[in-house]
Amino acid sequence: MASDPRSSSVKLPAGIWVLGFVSLLMDISSEMVHALLPLFMVGTLGASALVVGLIEGLAESTALIVKVFSGVLSDHLGKRKALAVFGYALGAFTKPLFALAPGIGVVLTARLLDRVGKGIRGAPRDALVADIAPPEARGAAFGLRQSLDTVGAFLGPLLAVGLMLLWHDDFRAVFWVAVVPGLLAVALLVLGVREPARPAGSARLGNPIRRENLRRLGRAYWWVVAVGAVFTLARFSEAFLVLRAQQAGMAVAWVPLVMVAMNLVYAASAYPFGKLSDRISHRALLGAGLLVLVAADLVLALGQHWGAVLAGVALWGVHMGMTQGLLATMVADTAPADLRGTAFGFFNLVSGIAMLAASVLAGLLWDRLGPAFTFYAGAGFCVLAGVALSVRK
Repeated sequence: MASDPRSSSVKLPAGIWVLGFVSLLMDISSEMVHALLPLFMVGTLGASALVVGLIEGLAESTALIVKVFSGVLSDHLGKRKALAVFGYALGAFTKPLFALAPGIGVVLTARLLDRVGKGIRGAPRDALVADIAPPEARGAAFGLRQSLDTVGAFLGPLLAVGLMLLWHDDFRAVFWVAVVPGLLAVALLVLGVREPARPAGSARLGNPIRRENLRRLGRAYWWVVAVGAVFTLARFSEAFLVLRAQQAGMAVAWVPLVMVAMNLVYAASAYPFGKLSDRISHRALLGAGLLVLVAADLVLALGQHWGAVLAGVALWGVHMGMTQGLLATMVADTAPADLRGTAFGFFNLVSGIAMLAASVLAGLLWDRLGPAFTFYAGAGFCVLAGVALSVRK
Protein backbone atom coordinates (compact mmCIF):
# COMPACT_ATOMS: atom_id res chain seq x y z
CA MET A 1 0.00 0.00 0.00
CA ALA A 2 3.04 2.27 0.11
CA SER A 3 3.65 4.82 -2.65
CA ASP A 4 6.71 5.85 -4.59
CA PRO A 5 9.49 7.33 -2.39
CA ARG A 6 9.64 10.30 -4.75
CA SER A 7 6.32 11.43 -3.23
CA SER A 8 8.27 13.34 -0.59
CA SER A 9 9.28 15.88 -3.27
CA VAL A 10 5.75 16.55 -4.55
CA LYS A 11 4.52 20.09 -3.83
CA LEU A 12 1.19 20.16 -2.02
CA PRO A 13 -1.53 22.39 -3.58
CA ALA A 14 -2.44 25.66 -1.88
CA GLY A 15 -5.93 24.33 -1.15
CA ILE A 16 -4.48 21.73 1.23
CA TRP A 17 -2.74 24.49 3.21
CA VAL A 18 -5.91 26.61 3.34
CA LEU A 19 -7.97 23.64 4.57
CA GLY A 20 -5.30 23.07 7.19
CA PHE A 21 -5.51 26.67 8.45
CA VAL A 22 -9.32 26.49 8.48
CA SER A 23 -9.00 23.45 10.72
CA LEU A 24 -6.43 25.27 12.86
CA LEU A 25 -8.78 28.21 13.53
CA MET A 26 -11.79 26.04 14.28
CA ASP A 27 -9.76 23.86 16.63
CA ILE A 28 -8.57 26.94 18.54
CA SER A 29 -12.24 27.80 19.00
CA SER A 30 -13.36 24.29 19.93
CA GLU A 31 -10.46 23.40 22.22
CA MET A 32 -10.76 26.63 24.20
CA VAL A 33 -14.14 25.24 25.23
CA HIS A 34 -13.36 21.51 25.38
CA ALA A 35 -10.23 21.88 27.51
CA LEU A 36 -12.31 23.54 30.25
CA LEU A 37 -15.68 21.85 29.74
CA PRO A 38 -15.12 18.74 31.93
CA LEU A 39 -14.04 20.98 34.82
CA PHE A 40 -16.96 23.35 34.17
CA MET A 41 -19.43 20.46 34.20
CA VAL A 42 -18.01 18.82 37.34
CA GLY A 43 -16.94 21.91 39.35
CA THR A 44 -19.55 24.51 38.35
CA LEU A 45 -22.58 22.47 37.29
CA GLY A 46 -22.09 19.49 39.65
CA ALA A 47 -21.95 16.66 37.10
CA SER A 48 -20.43 13.23 37.85
CA ALA A 49 -17.65 11.53 35.88
CA LEU A 50 -20.27 9.19 34.41
CA VAL A 51 -22.30 12.16 33.14
CA VAL A 52 -19.13 13.66 31.64
CA GLY A 53 -18.36 10.35 29.92
CA LEU A 54 -21.93 10.05 28.63
CA ILE A 55 -22.02 13.62 27.28
CA GLU A 56 -18.57 13.32 25.70
CA GLY A 57 -19.41 9.94 24.20
CA LEU A 58 -22.74 11.16 22.81
CA ALA A 59 -21.13 14.33 21.44
CA GLU A 60 -18.19 12.69 19.71
CA SER A 61 -20.21 9.76 18.40
CA THR A 62 -22.84 12.19 17.08
CA ALA A 63 -20.16 13.97 15.08
CA LEU A 64 -18.87 10.73 13.64
CA ILE A 65 -22.33 9.33 12.88
CA VAL A 66 -23.49 12.51 11.10
CA LYS A 67 -20.46 12.23 8.82
CA VAL A 68 -22.03 9.27 7.03
CA PHE A 69 -24.97 11.40 5.85
CA SER A 70 -22.88 14.40 4.81
CA GLY A 71 -20.41 12.12 3.05
CA VAL A 72 -23.17 10.37 1.09
CA LEU A 73 -24.74 13.72 0.19
CA SER A 74 -21.41 15.13 -1.02
CA ASP A 75 -20.97 12.14 -3.35
CA HIS A 76 -24.54 12.43 -4.62
CA LEU A 77 -24.24 16.15 -5.35
CA GLY A 78 -20.64 16.01 -6.49
CA LYS A 79 -20.10 19.07 -4.27
CA ARG A 80 -18.14 19.08 -1.04
CA LYS A 81 -17.26 22.69 -0.18
CA ALA A 82 -20.82 23.92 0.50
CA LEU A 83 -21.44 21.16 3.05
CA ALA A 84 -18.09 21.89 4.70
CA VAL A 85 -18.96 25.61 4.96
CA PHE A 86 -22.33 24.80 6.57
CA GLY A 87 -20.69 22.45 9.08
CA TYR A 88 -18.04 24.95 10.11
CA ALA A 89 -20.66 27.71 10.41
CA LEU A 90 -22.84 25.57 12.68
CA GLY A 91 -19.84 24.86 14.90
CA ALA A 92 -19.01 28.56 15.15
CA PHE A 93 -22.54 29.71 15.95
CA THR A 94 -23.09 27.18 18.76
CA LYS A 95 -20.15 28.43 20.85
CA PRO A 96 -22.17 31.15 22.68
CA LEU A 97 -24.44 28.44 24.14
CA PHE A 98 -21.60 27.19 26.34
CA ALA A 99 -21.12 30.66 27.82
CA LEU A 100 -24.85 31.02 28.50
CA ALA A 101 -25.50 27.48 29.84
CA PRO A 102 -27.27 27.46 33.24
CA GLY A 103 -27.18 23.68 33.56
CA ILE A 104 -26.14 20.33 32.08
CA GLY A 105 -29.09 20.24 29.66
CA VAL A 106 -27.93 23.31 27.74
CA VAL A 107 -24.32 22.05 27.76
CA LEU A 108 -25.50 18.76 26.27
CA THR A 109 -27.53 20.59 23.62
CA ALA A 110 -24.64 22.88 22.72
CA ARG A 111 -22.17 19.99 22.64
CA LEU A 112 -24.41 17.93 20.37
CA LEU A 113 -25.08 20.84 17.96
CA ASP A 114 -21.38 21.67 17.88
CA ARG A 115 -20.55 18.07 17.03
CA VAL A 116 -23.32 17.89 14.43
CA GLY A 117 -21.48 20.74 12.72
CA LYS A 118 -18.26 18.78 12.95
CA GLY A 119 -20.02 15.74 11.51
CA ILE A 120 -21.46 17.70 8.58
CA ARG A 121 -18.08 19.14 7.61
CA GLY A 122 -15.86 16.15 8.36
CA ALA A 123 -16.42 13.65 5.54
CA PRO A 124 -16.80 16.29 2.75
CA ARG A 125 -13.62 18.04 3.95
CA ASP A 126 -11.63 14.79 4.05
CA ALA A 127 -12.93 13.83 0.62
CA LEU A 128 -11.99 17.32 -0.59
CA VAL A 129 -8.43 16.81 0.68
CA ALA A 130 -8.27 13.51 -1.24
CA ASP A 131 -9.69 15.21 -4.37
CA ILE A 132 -7.17 18.07 -4.28
CA ALA A 133 -4.02 16.16 -3.26
CA PRO A 134 -1.84 14.28 -5.79
CA PRO A 135 -2.26 10.52 -5.18
CA GLU A 136 1.47 10.03 -4.61
CA ALA A 137 1.45 12.59 -1.77
CA ARG A 138 -1.89 11.78 -0.17
CA GLY A 139 -0.33 10.70 3.12
CA ALA A 140 1.61 13.96 3.34
CA ALA A 141 -1.55 15.95 2.55
CA PHE A 142 -3.61 14.31 5.27
CA GLY A 143 -0.65 14.57 7.65
CA LEU A 144 -0.27 18.30 6.97
CA ARG A 145 -3.96 19.02 7.44
CA GLN A 146 -3.99 16.99 10.64
CA SER A 147 -0.83 18.71 11.86
CA LEU A 148 -2.25 22.21 11.34
CA ASP A 149 -5.55 21.09 12.87
CA THR A 150 -3.63 19.94 15.93
CA VAL A 151 -1.63 23.17 16.18
CA GLY A 152 -5.01 24.79 16.78
CA ALA A 153 -5.84 22.06 19.26
CA PHE A 154 -2.91 23.04 21.49
CA LEU A 155 -3.13 26.80 20.92
CA GLY A 156 -6.76 26.70 22.08
CA PRO A 157 -6.05 25.23 25.54
CA LEU A 158 -2.96 27.43 25.87
CA LEU A 159 -5.08 30.50 25.25
CA ALA A 160 -7.67 29.14 27.69
CA VAL A 161 -5.00 28.81 30.41
CA GLY A 162 -3.85 32.40 29.89
CA LEU A 163 -7.37 33.77 30.01
CA MET A 164 -8.30 31.67 33.05
CA LEU A 165 -5.31 33.08 34.92
CA LEU A 166 -6.04 36.62 33.73
CA TRP A 167 -9.76 36.46 34.52
CA HIS A 168 -9.55 34.41 37.76
CA ASP A 169 -11.12 31.14 36.52
CA ASP A 170 -14.03 32.78 34.67
CA PHE A 171 -15.13 29.88 32.46
CA ARG A 172 -17.93 31.77 30.74
CA ALA A 173 -15.74 34.68 29.63
CA VAL A 174 -13.29 32.26 28.01
CA PHE A 175 -16.17 30.54 26.19
CA TRP A 176 -17.22 33.90 24.70
CA VAL A 177 -13.73 34.52 23.30
CA ALA A 178 -13.89 31.13 21.56
CA VAL A 179 -16.53 32.49 19.16
CA VAL A 180 -13.99 34.69 17.30
CA PRO A 181 -11.62 32.08 15.73
CA GLY A 182 -14.64 29.97 14.77
CA LEU A 183 -16.05 32.79 12.64
CA LEU A 184 -12.61 33.43 11.09
CA ALA A 185 -12.43 29.75 10.04
CA VAL A 186 -15.73 30.03 8.17
CA ALA A 187 -14.60 33.18 6.35
CA LEU A 188 -11.28 31.62 5.29
CA LEU A 189 -13.00 28.51 3.90
CA VAL A 190 -15.49 30.58 1.90
CA LEU A 191 -12.84 32.84 0.41
CA GLY A 192 -9.76 30.62 0.18
CA VAL A 193 -10.73 27.17 -1.18
CA ARG A 194 -11.75 26.36 -4.74
CA GLU A 195 -13.37 22.98 -5.23
CA PRO A 196 -11.96 20.91 -8.14
CA ALA A 197 -14.26 20.77 -11.16
CA ARG A 198 -16.10 17.54 -11.78
CA PRO A 199 -14.56 15.56 -14.69
CA ALA A 200 -16.13 16.48 -18.03
CA GLY A 201 -18.94 14.15 -19.05
CA SER A 202 -19.22 12.46 -15.65
CA ALA A 203 -22.75 11.66 -14.51
CA ARG A 204 -24.21 12.33 -11.07
CA LEU A 205 -23.69 9.25 -8.92
CA GLY A 206 -27.31 8.80 -7.86
CA ASN A 207 -27.80 7.05 -4.53
CA PRO A 208 -24.30 6.28 -3.16
CA ILE A 209 -25.63 3.78 -0.59
CA ARG A 210 -27.37 1.50 -3.10
CA ARG A 211 -26.15 -2.08 -2.86
CA GLU A 212 -24.18 -1.99 -6.12
CA ASN A 213 -22.31 1.15 -5.01
CA LEU A 214 -21.51 -0.19 -1.53
CA ARG A 215 -20.13 -3.36 -3.12
CA ARG A 216 -17.60 -1.22 -4.96
CA LEU A 217 -16.02 -0.22 -1.65
CA GLY A 218 -14.47 -3.68 -1.37
CA ARG A 219 -12.98 -5.88 1.35
CA ALA A 220 -9.82 -3.79 1.78
CA TYR A 221 -11.92 -0.75 2.69
CA TRP A 222 -14.06 -2.64 5.21
CA TRP A 223 -10.92 -4.03 6.83
CA VAL A 224 -9.77 -0.44 7.38
CA VAL A 225 -13.18 0.36 8.90
CA ALA A 226 -12.88 -2.57 11.33
CA VAL A 227 -9.36 -1.62 12.38
CA GLY A 228 -10.36 2.01 12.88
CA ALA A 229 -13.28 0.99 15.12
CA VAL A 230 -11.11 -1.14 17.39
CA PHE A 231 -8.54 1.66 17.61
CA THR A 232 -11.37 3.98 18.73
CA LEU A 233 -12.39 1.52 21.47
CA ALA A 234 -8.81 1.60 22.73
CA ARG A 235 -8.77 5.42 22.76
CA PHE A 236 -11.81 6.85 24.58
CA SER A 237 -12.68 10.54 25.01
CA GLU A 238 -9.76 12.83 25.82
CA ALA A 239 -11.92 14.41 28.56
CA PHE A 240 -10.55 11.66 30.81
CA LEU A 241 -7.01 12.92 30.27
CA VAL A 242 -8.12 16.27 31.67
CA LEU A 243 -9.82 14.65 34.67
CA ARG A 244 -6.77 12.44 35.29
CA ALA A 245 -4.51 15.49 35.49
CA GLN A 246 -6.77 17.18 38.03
CA GLN A 247 -7.05 13.94 40.04
CA ALA A 248 -3.23 13.78 40.10
CA GLY A 249 -3.05 17.21 41.78
CA MET A 250 -2.75 19.75 38.96
CA ALA A 251 -4.35 23.15 39.71
CA VAL A 252 -7.56 23.87 37.81
CA ALA A 253 -6.18 26.84 35.86
CA TRP A 254 -3.27 24.72 34.61
CA VAL A 255 -5.22 21.59 33.67
CA PRO A 256 -5.72 22.73 30.03
CA LEU A 257 -1.94 22.35 29.64
CA VAL A 258 -2.65 18.62 29.45
CA MET A 259 -4.32 19.14 26.08
CA VAL A 260 -1.59 21.57 25.07
CA ALA A 261 1.05 18.90 25.72
CA MET A 262 -0.85 16.19 23.86
CA ASN A 263 -1.66 18.34 20.86
CA LEU A 264 1.82 19.83 20.66
CA VAL A 265 3.26 16.33 20.31
CA TYR A 266 0.42 15.36 17.96
CA ALA A 267 1.01 18.40 15.73
CA ALA A 268 4.77 17.85 15.62
CA SER A 269 4.43 14.18 14.66
CA ALA A 270 1.43 14.07 12.31
CA TYR A 271 3.09 15.51 9.18
CA PRO A 272 6.38 13.53 9.45
CA PHE A 273 4.46 10.30 10.02
CA GLY A 274 2.12 11.23 7.15
CA LYS A 275 5.09 11.57 4.80
CA LEU A 276 6.52 8.32 6.16
CA SER A 277 3.24 6.53 5.41
CA ASP A 278 3.72 7.33 1.70
CA ARG A 279 6.86 5.18 1.75
CA ILE A 280 6.42 2.29 4.21
CA SER A 281 3.88 -0.40 5.13
CA HIS A 282 0.70 1.07 6.58
CA ARG A 283 0.12 -2.02 8.70
CA ALA A 284 3.57 -1.76 10.31
CA LEU A 285 3.04 1.91 11.15
CA LEU A 286 -0.36 1.16 12.71
CA GLY A 287 1.21 -1.61 14.79
CA ALA A 288 3.88 0.75 16.08
CA GLY A 289 1.21 3.30 16.97
CA LEU A 290 -0.63 0.62 18.91
CA LEU A 291 2.43 -0.16 21.02
CA VAL A 292 2.79 3.54 21.84
CA LEU A 293 -0.84 3.68 23.00
CA VAL A 294 -0.31 0.68 25.30
CA ALA A 295 2.65 2.51 26.86
CA ALA A 296 0.53 5.67 27.26
CA ASP A 297 -2.29 3.78 29.00
CA LEU A 298 0.09 2.08 31.42
CA VAL A 299 1.83 5.33 32.34
CA LEU A 300 -1.54 7.05 32.89
CA ALA A 301 -2.80 4.13 34.99
CA LEU A 302 0.30 3.84 37.20
CA GLY A 303 1.45 7.47 37.46
CA GLN A 304 0.53 9.28 40.68
CA HIS A 305 2.18 12.66 40.03
CA TRP A 306 0.93 15.14 37.45
CA GLY A 307 4.37 14.96 35.77
CA ALA A 308 3.81 11.26 35.05
CA VAL A 309 0.36 12.10 33.70
CA LEU A 310 1.93 14.60 31.29
CA ALA A 311 4.36 11.90 30.11
CA GLY A 312 1.45 9.55 29.40
CA VAL A 313 -0.42 12.32 27.61
CA ALA A 314 2.64 13.00 25.43
CA LEU A 315 2.76 9.32 24.43
CA TRP A 316 -0.95 9.55 23.64
CA GLY A 317 -0.12 12.44 21.28
CA VAL A 318 2.57 10.39 19.52
CA HIS A 319 0.02 7.62 18.97
CA MET A 320 -2.44 10.10 17.47
CA GLY A 321 0.22 11.52 15.15
CA MET A 322 1.15 8.04 13.94
CA THR A 323 -2.37 6.74 13.29
CA GLN A 324 -5.03 9.37 12.59
CA GLY A 325 -3.79 10.76 9.28
CA LEU A 326 -2.73 7.26 8.29
CA LEU A 327 -6.23 5.83 8.76
CA ALA A 328 -7.67 8.69 6.66
CA THR A 329 -5.10 7.95 3.94
CA MET A 330 -6.03 4.27 4.00
CA VAL A 331 -9.72 5.12 3.57
CA ALA A 332 -8.92 7.37 0.60
CA ASP A 333 -6.63 4.74 -0.96
CA THR A 334 -9.16 1.89 -0.72
CA ALA A 335 -12.30 3.80 -1.87
CA PRO A 336 -13.31 4.75 -5.46
CA ALA A 337 -12.94 8.48 -6.12
CA ASP A 338 -16.69 9.03 -6.59
CA LEU A 339 -17.48 7.26 -3.30
CA ARG A 340 -14.89 8.92 -1.06
CA GLY A 341 -17.43 10.99 0.86
CA THR A 342 -19.53 7.89 1.52
CA ALA A 343 -16.42 5.92 2.46
CA PHE A 344 -15.32 8.51 5.03
CA GLY A 345 -18.89 8.68 6.29
CA PHE A 346 -19.23 4.96 6.97
CA PHE A 347 -15.73 4.81 8.45
CA ASN A 348 -16.73 7.49 10.94
CA LEU A 349 -20.17 5.99 11.59
CA VAL A 350 -18.60 2.78 12.86
CA SER A 351 -15.94 4.72 14.78
CA GLY A 352 -18.68 6.89 16.33
CA ILE A 353 -20.50 3.90 17.75
CA ALA A 354 -17.20 2.65 19.15
CA MET A 355 -16.47 6.09 20.68
CA LEU A 356 -19.80 6.17 22.49
CA ALA A 357 -19.29 2.68 23.93
CA ALA A 358 -15.69 3.40 24.95
CA SER A 359 -16.48 6.71 26.67
CA VAL A 360 -19.45 5.37 28.63
CA LEU A 361 -17.39 2.36 29.73
CA ALA A 362 -14.52 4.66 30.72
CA GLY A 363 -16.90 6.75 32.87
CA LEU A 364 -18.34 3.67 34.58
CA LEU A 365 -14.90 2.27 35.37
CA TRP A 366 -13.76 5.67 36.66
CA ASP A 367 -16.73 6.00 39.03
CA ARG A 368 -16.83 2.36 40.20
CA LEU A 369 -13.17 1.24 40.25
CA GLY A 370 -11.05 4.38 39.92
CA PRO A 371 -9.05 6.16 37.20
CA ALA A 372 -6.38 3.44 36.85
CA PHE A 373 -8.90 0.84 35.68
CA THR A 374 -10.12 3.18 32.96
CA PHE A 375 -6.67 3.18 31.39
CA TYR A 376 -6.08 -0.52 32.01
CA ALA A 377 -9.24 -1.16 29.98
CA GLY A 378 -7.81 0.99 27.18
CA ALA A 379 -4.69 -1.17 27.15
CA GLY A 380 -6.90 -4.25 26.96
CA PHE A 381 -8.65 -2.94 23.87
CA CYS A 382 -5.20 -2.35 22.36
CA VAL A 383 -4.77 -6.13 22.44
CA LEU A 384 -7.98 -6.48 20.41
CA ALA A 385 -6.69 -3.91 17.95
CA GLY A 386 -3.50 -5.95 17.59
CA VAL A 387 -5.59 -9.01 16.74
CA ALA A 388 -7.50 -7.00 14.11
CA LEU A 389 -4.20 -5.91 12.56
CA SER A 390 -3.02 -9.49 12.34
CA VAL A 391 -6.03 -10.58 10.26
CA ARG A 392 -5.27 -10.64 6.54
CA LYS A 393 -7.34 -8.38 4.27
